[in-house]
Formats: sequence, structure tokens, C-alpha cells
Amino acid sequence: MNWQAIRAIYVFEMSRFFRTLMQSFVSPVISTSLYFVVFGAAIGSRIDEVDGVSYGAFIVPGLIMLSVMTQAISNASFGIYFPKFIGTIYELLSAPINFLEIVMGYVGAAATKALFIGVVILGTSALFVDLTIQHPLAMLAFMVLTCLSFALFGFIIGIWAGNFEQLQLIPLLVVTPLVFLGGSFYSISMLPPVWQTISFFNPVVYLVSGFRWSFFGLADVPIGLSLLAISGFTVLCLVIIWLIFKTGWRIRQ
Repeated sequence: MNWQAIRAIYVFEMSRFFRTLMQSFVSPVISTSLYFVVFGAAIGSRIDEVDGVSYGAFIVPGLIMLSVMTQAISNASFGIYFPKFIGTIYELLSAPINFLEIVMGYVGAAATKALFIGVVILGTSALFVDLTIQHPLAMLAFMVLTCLSFALFGFIIGIWAGNFEQLQLIPLLVVTPLVFLGGSFYSISMLPPVWQTISFFNPVVYLVSGFRWSFFGLADVPIGLSLLAISGFTVLCLVIIWLIFKTGWRIRQ
């Protein structure tokens, strides 16, 4: 394993993040505050509690998941797309490093950035509501797995994208709606039976449910299914990336 190459890619990607650290820090704080003003004040005034948890606290896991997923995808997709755009991807491919080392560098940096945003949002949320995390290790594990899996997904999007508009296509039209419809700001049990059944076909439901369980011990689906869903998604992304580098699809073609 060429750790020096992994470190070089990782440090290069992280340097972009630190150059805009203020924006990276302020943006999630403002966004989180606005979510609490809109959802916590407007909707929270009508819904006091959900399964014994105050509505303001109940939306925190979903809010973190929404930001972590979008940030992981965005950072990873842009990180690999930009070398393609300017042509330096060929220098990377000709270097004495394999695809796994390339992926570890780019995906590791994207996951680290998303994890940082998640921690910032968690800290900001604590200023608005009283939070008690029943399973802190499970919470951290779910957050890290989500950052890694969606950074891998973003890496695939970055390779697939043919222009900058396509980088935002899937996150805006697919991922964000799935998060909003995945029980991020409500419990699936609050829906009519038909919509509950439909919701279980949304993969994000399993991620949000497992993450919320780590906070409050509440879950719409069994915790084992949540772990299986995030693990299966991670493995699927790794297999797709392996096939991409093996065939050279959208890289050498």
C-alpha cells in the first residue's frame, strides 16, 4: 500500500477545504439555525412530541443525515471530476498507484469534510434543543459509515458526470428528495398504511432510522436492517468503482 500517495491526495483535497474553512463552518451553522426556525418553530408549535421526544430534538438526526449525505457526495464528486476536467487525471492514472489508493485519498478527504460538517451541525443543534445521545458509539459509527458510503457514491457521480451541471443532477433530483421523504423530519408511523409501505422502499429510511435510534432508542425499522442497508450500499459502491477502473469507463475513454 502506497501510503505516501494516499497522504498526498488526501492533504491536497483537504487544503481546498481549509482555504474556505470559514464558509464551511458558517454555512452549516446558518442552515441549521434556519431549519430550527422553520421546522422547530412553525411545525414544532403544532407537534409537541414524536414518540415521547420533543419535535425539535426529533429532527436533529434527520438534519445531520441530510447535510452529511449531500456534503459527502458534493465533495467527492467535485474532487475527482476536477482532475478529469483539467486533464490531470491522466497523470494520476500513470503514477505508480492503484485504484484503491486513489479512492482512499479522495473518498477519505470527502468523508472527513462531511464528518466535520456533521459535528458542527450536532453542536449547533445542542444550542437549540436538549440532546441526549443514548448510544454515542453507534451514533459515531453510523455517521462515519454514512460519510464513507456517500463519498463513494459521490466519487462514482464525479466519474460519470460530463459537465458541472451533471454533478448536481443526482444530489438535487434524487438524493435530497429521498432524504426529505425518508422520515428525516417525521416518523414513518405517522403516515397512512399505504405510504408507510411505500416509504420502506426508500433506502434513506433505513439510514435515518438507525441514526435516530442511536440518539433516542427509537427506530422505524430494526437496527439490524439499518446496518445491513448501509453496509450493502458501501459494498455496492466499492464494486462499481472497481469495475470503473478495471474497464476505464469515463476515465480512459
